[in-house]
Formats: sequence, structure tokens, C-alpha cells
Amino acid sequence: MSEVTDTSSLATALASPQVKLVKMASFGVGEQPTVSISITTGVAIVVFWWLVSELGLVPHLFLPRPNEVLTQISAVYRDGYAGASLFEHISASLFRIVVAGIVAVSAGIPLGLLMGLNRWAKGILDTPIEFYWPLPPLSYLPLMIIWLGIGETSKITLLVLAMFAPICLSAQAGVRSLPIERVNAARSLGASRLQLFIDIVLPSALPEILTGVRIAVGIGWGTLVAAELIASTRGIGFMIMSASQFLATDVVFVGIGMIAICAFAFSAAIRFLEALLVPWKGKL
Repeated sequence: MSEVTDTSSLATALASPQVKLVKMASFGVGEQPTVSISITTGVAIVVFWWLVSELGLVPHLFLPRPNEVLTQISAVYRDGYAGASLFEHISASLFRIVVAGIVAVSAGIPLGLLMGLNRWAKGILDTPIEFYWPLPPLSYLPLMIIWLGIGETSKITLLVLAMFAPICLSAQAGVRSLPIERVNAARSLGASRLQLFIDIVLPSALPEILTGVRIAVGIGWGTLVAAELIASTRGIGFMIMSASQFLATDVVFVGIGMIAICAFAFSAAIRFLEALLVPWKGKL
């Protein structure tokens, strides 16, 4: 009798299942803004830096106090550094990053989309990209100097190579992640190849492309110091390397801060572009 009761209970449970809702907040879905947390983290880092330097845990030659760095910022802003003003150093670096970014985006996005759509393009381009991408820029810096000289061309080319691969591979990944059901549905409605590309492929790949551009910009700023090793007299990277040779750690921190601010501004601009062009990202 108990077996019959158990069987009927099981059948009832299977016939009318209760759906349990899982809260996805812990997985990052529907999360609240984190601006306050980020600000608190930044303040905590500065306070920790001040405590370490104030207590003398690290010699001031290696870790200057925050107020010393602020004083040096005003001094560099007022007097310049190495015969150039702070604005000239920043504008020189911005020029190199912007030009390299335009070239990398103009080449990386079309080639990445082509690699995602055509197996011949993927087979031809995938090997050289995967070969050079993991290499640190300093490893092929001597080749840039030998092949292109010590002018702006070698600096910008080094930055282009550093930024190109993430953009290209992200565009390819965006195309490859497109659900085939969406393509088949558009084809069943009579969409042409051009309409498929414009209305289906490109919008689906756009979030990955913008993420790749944001990563590439960060890599570009990280490569800037290496690029400006090539016979530079202007630039934030040049300022950092020149100051390090004279153990001017406070000037090095000024340069690092300038790169961080510029990189953050670029990243924020791309995030704004993401919110504008792909408002559905992370909400589906």
C-alpha cells in the first residue's frame, strides 16, 4: 500500500512541477552600479600608499609620498620636462595612440569579419596572427627600428601590431558566436547575403568587436613606453623612461598617472559607445 502511495505522489510531483526561481545576482545578472565600490577601492589604495611611504617601509627613492607626486605634477605642468611641456608630452602620445588605433580598427574589423565568414581567410590569416600576437612588443622592437628607422612610422607600426590582433580576433569571435538559427530564420524570410550581413551578422558581432577595441586600447597604452623608446624626445613613455634613468621616481609616478588617466578616459568613451550602440549587451 505504501508503494502505491509513493508512486502516486511521484506521479503527482512530475505532473505538476514547481519551478524554482534562481536569483542570478550572484552571477552578475542584474547587478547594481559599482561606482561607489570603485571609488572606495581607489581611496583605500591611496591611503595604503601613504601609510607605506609615511612609515618608511619602502625608501622614498623607490616609493615617494602621494603629496610629493602631486608637487611634482605641478612642477612638470609649470616648467615642463626634458625641454617640452606636459601638454606636448601628452599630445605626442595621444597622436601615436589615436593614429595607431584608427589603423588597427580599419584593418582589424574587416579582416576579423572576413575570417569569421570565410574559411579560406581564416586559414590564411589565423596562423600569422596567432604566431605574433603572444610576442611581447619589445621582442620585435629592434626589427621595427631596422626596417622602418627611428621616426614616427616605427613607433606607430609597433602600436598597430599590438592593437590589431585583439580587434581582429574579437571580430572573428563575434561572427563565430552568431546562432545559426538566427541566420536560418532570416534566410527563410528571403534575406539576401548583404541583408544577412548588415542586419544579422554585424549587430551580433558588434558587442565582441567593441570589447576587442577596448582591450586593444589598453594594450596600446601598455605598449606606449616600448614604442617611445625609439629615439623619442616627446611623449609620456619617453618621460617615464628618461626619469627612471635619473632615479626621479616622482616623475615616473607622474607619467604612470598620466597614462592611467588617458587610458581610463579612452575606456570610458568606448563603454559609452557600447551603451549607445549595443544597449542590449548583458541584458539578454
